[in-house]
Amino acid sequence: MASTAAGKQRIPKVAKVKNKAPAEVQITAEQLLREAKERELELLPPPPKQKITDAEELNDYKLKKRKGFEDNIRKNRTVISNWIKYAQWEESLKEVQRARSIYERALDVDHRNITLWLKYAEMEMKNRQVNHARNIWDRAITILPRVNQFWYKYTYMEEMLGNIAGCRQVFERWMEWEPEEQAWHSYINFELRYKEVDKSRSIYENYASPHNYDAWFDYLRLVESDTDADTVREVYERAIANIPPIQEKRHWRRYIYLWINYALYEELEVKDPERTRQVYQACLELIPHKKFTFAKIWLLYGQFEIRQKNLQNARRGLGTAIGKCPKNKLFKGYIELELQLREFDRCRKLYEKYLEFSPENCTTWIKFAELEAILGDTDRARAIFELAIGQPRLDMPEVLWKSYIDFEIEQEEYDNTRGLYKRLLQRTQHVKVWISYGQFELSIDSDDRIQRCRQIYEEANKSMQSCEEKEERLMLLESWRDFEDEFGSFANKERVRKLLPEKVKKRRKITAEDGSDAGWEEYYDYIFPEDAANQPNLKLLAMAKMWKKQQQDEDEEEQEEEEEGQQVPQGKEAQESPEPEEQGPAAQREQPENEYDDRDDDEESSSSSDSESDGGDRQDDKTEQTKADTENH
Repeated sequence: MASTAAGKQRIPKVAKVKNKAPAEVQITAEQLLREAKERELELLPPPPKQKITDAEELNDYKLKKRKGFEDNIRKNRTVISNWIKYAQWEESLKEVQRARSIYERALDVDHRNITLWLKYAEMEMKNRQVNHARNIWDRAITILPRVNQFWYKYTYMEEMLGNIAGCRQVFERWMEWEPEEQAWHSYINFELRYKEVDKSRSIYENYASPHNYDAWFDYLRLVESDTDADTVREVYERAIANIPPIQEKRHWRRYIYLWINYALYEELEVKDPERTRQVYQACLELIPHKKFTFAKIWLLYGQFEIRQKNLQNARRGLGTAIGKCPKNKLFKGYIELELQLREFDRCRKLYEKYLEFSPENCTTWIKFAELEAILGDTDRARAIFELAIGQPRLDMPEVLWKSYIDFEIEQEEYDNTRGLYKRLLQRTQHVKVWISYGQFELSIDSDDRIQRCRQIYEEANKSMQSCEEKEERLMLLESWRDFEDEFGSFANKERVRKLLPEKVKKRRKITAEDGSDAGWEEYYDYIFPEDAANQPNLKLLAMAKMWKKQQQDEDEEEQEEEEEGQQVPQGKEAQESPEPEEQGPAAQREQPENEYDDRDDDEESSSSSDSESDGGDRQDDKTEQTKADTENH
């Protein structure tokens, strides 16, 4: 047994942690690292500089470095950065052949790495190994033909070397893969740099789609710069022949500008008005007006005919446009044309047609009435305004009513203006209408203007007492207050100030979209004196606040009296005090606390119970009863 016991190993005792509570000061790993950085504990001294004095030391140095790079590669050969560092180190020693061997070994590992191909080719170009660089670019674009960066750098290298034919050949190989639009533009710009316009034109003709209208615009700009009119017309005809396959306006927006540029070219460059007219007419026949139209084409055609002094054709074209496809822009353009020609009767007819097409458009009603006012026919203008405000549906009724009111003010028809305000207030009780009405009365030069304005504010205040938007009521009272501050007496100012509300902070529940409770939020509310007088809860709240304040004052007074009673010395004065029977009930209630006091903390209950048990004078009973009634309320 002894030997067995002796053969056992002693297990060290583990220290028990008695206090497992977290330490008061917590130390994080970030703090340790930051302190180490501040104390420079992680900084190691730089290695000693070595001076290589002979070829043997240089070979030893190279052998050591190569062994380190090879070890890193052997540990993880898929990390391309190790290969690139190794090759760049060899390149720095002018060992281009060894660097080339390292890049080739790396390509065997990952031949789809774009950075590897770029570094390899840049090394060859830096060392002026052009044929090697061409070989690398050829291999790169063969393996990864969709990497545009290889093509851009390859063509740039050939162009910088002056090998224009080789660069063009690379571009041709690139275009066979049908790359993105920018690649085609790069090829076209390359040919234009060397004045090869015909080849640029052929590239445009061979470009990714015929419905790519932006490419047609670029092609047409190229053709218009240095060719004759017949060639340009031919290209325009080929461009406009590519009609959008879908009859939707968004597909036709770019296409229609081909027609516009064509017409402007014929009119401004070739100066052939008859061919310009044919272009406009062919375009208008092509557009499916039953589904959509382009007001710009109709208006440009009308303006062209006016420039040609053919007013009849212009009116006929715009009239056809309004009949086939009426649009707001067409009506406005046609009316503007007739206004410039001073054909006011035609303008009236066009306005009538316009309002038949869009009776809810307030701007049109206003413009029509303004035209009649300019012509001096106020009765017609007033009749137009009356027709306008009688419409069942309007897009901007407030603008229409304001224009009508401003019109009557300009005519100095103040009675009509008052009638309009009253009619408007029958439809809406908006605060801005009331304020505008008051400002109107104040702006009239009359003796009773201040009284009229004050009366309007009175009516507005009564009318808006039932308004739920308290901010609007506050806006009205603030405007009224500013008016009284400027024109009113002291009594009027005080009266308005008493009507201003009290701003209080409240809380309310927030409900989420799914109906769940989202917590509480604070908001500001306004309590108007009229509302407070009409709501008994607010009355009761005010009375409770007054009673609470009164109780606090009484408690302070009683505390002061008790402190004074405690400071009286226990001597002759205490012996000469009258007996309780002679003092009366009132004196019994005021006896010192150290003699007798059976009151609890509730002052209200103690005062009421004392008054009932003592049977004091009736005046004290009446006071206590009033307090009890207030508490019950």
